[in-house]
Amino acid sequence: MTARLELSERNDKIMNEGFIHFAFSTGNKENADKLTKRLVNDGFRCLSGLRTTGDGYYESVVEDCEGNLIEITE
Repeated sequence: MTARLELSERNDKIMNEGFIHFAFSTGNKENADKLTKRLVNDGFRCLSGLRTTGDGYYESVVEDCEGNLIEITE
């Protein structure tokens, strides 16, 4: 089993207390596609479409109604 910690910083948003970014692993690309489409259809805003990142992760980033970032990975 492998664990990964990713630290990032955003200067364009007002600082919030608590969690503002969390991620879900869906197990495969098809599930990531389905979950992203479902969230967008439910009114969430997709900030970063489904793509393979420079470090090899297949993901999307969706923003909820409170400005939290939801990262969906394969």
